[in-house]
Amino acid sequence: MIDTPKVAVVILNWNGVKYLKQFLPSVLASTWPGLDIVLGDNGSTDNSVAFVRENFPSVKIIETGNNFGFTGGYNRVLSQVNADYFILLNSDVEVVPGWIEPVINLMESDPLIAAAAPKLLAYAQKNQFEHAGAAGGFIDSFGYPFCRGRMFYEVEDDLGQYQQSGEVFWASGASLFIKKKCWDEAGGFDEFFFAHMEEIDLCWRLKNMGYKVMYCAQSTVYHVGGGTLNAEDPFKTYLNFRNNLLLLKKNLPFGRALFVILMRFWMDLLALIRFLAEGKRKDAWAVSRAHQNFVLSIFGIRASAYGIKDLSSGKDSSPKTHRSKRNKNLKGMYQGSIVWNFFVKKKTRFTDLDQADLL
Repeated sequence: MIDTPKVAVVILNWNGVKYLKQFLPSVLASTWPGLDIVLGDNGSTDNSVAFVRENFPSVKIIETGNNFGFTGGYNRVLSQVNADYFILLNSDVEVVPGWIEPVINLMESDPLIAAAAPKLLAYAQKNQFEHAGAAGGFIDSFGYPFCRGRMFYEVEDDLGQYQQSGEVFWASGASLFIKKKCWDEAGGFDEFFFAHMEEIDLCWRLKNMGYKVMYCAQSTVYHVGGGTLNAEDPFKTYLNFRNNLLLLKKNLPFGRALFVILMRFWMDLLALIRFLAEGKRKDAWAVSRAHQNFVLSIFGIRASAYGIKDLSSGKDSSPKTHRSKRNKNLKGMYQGSIVWNFFVKKKTRFTDLDQADLL
């Protein structure tokens, strides 16, 4: 008889008691045998911990004592969780019974599968894909992430067009399944990211080590989105632009990274000008600060912009990817430009892209 893998659902919380009240019961109704459910509290100042302790005593609570961001919070909490599989689940996600089984079964089928994600639909419009992950994540040759079912701000309805499980480039951190041994081997999240694109960095490092990242179409969860940082928050703009540059610097070969980052500076300048034209001066300033932080950090100059750990302060906490005998796996990287296809050629759906350009 084959042993059932030990699975732990780990929800990182920061002042999210309203979401815990709404969605934690659905997680507790999960049907995986022997499932551990863990609440990692990231220094909340509401009554999150007291609420869960009183109403859901079966949930294990691990408190970090401070807000270490998505990356630092999960690193600290997961170091205290013992399981074969971690499921990193946002507090604003509704799940259904049986959502775990298809993903774990898929991951058990191949030792090279390190991470996976279910289909991510919008909680408010359950026939529509959700921005954060949709039907699996991809990345283009200039480092722009996109999804099957979502390109930039265009989100598709789920009409069954992406009902085939398969390999992707990255899996959404809103509902991220990962083997503990692969999490440990990769070194967890890079805490310099704080939040946003940290899961893309983790998946890219895993793929550079020869592992696979999968999308499982047979499992669906429903995500509210924007539960911690609103899409209109300039801080989110700052993190997205800064972390995207860091993502390229870390994971591309030096020569390729230099070329792509220089191109991105010009492309981001166009985004800055667009923000100004739309009257979004705070977002334009966030783009500028993101570039300042990134450039100054290369020379070891402290450049904190929003009171979070900057790229050059203190000890380097960036996970070190161990050299692997396996070849890099770039499946899911698009060789064209999503910006050109979307804004110039008006290709707004994943199926509009030339599939031959996907590695």
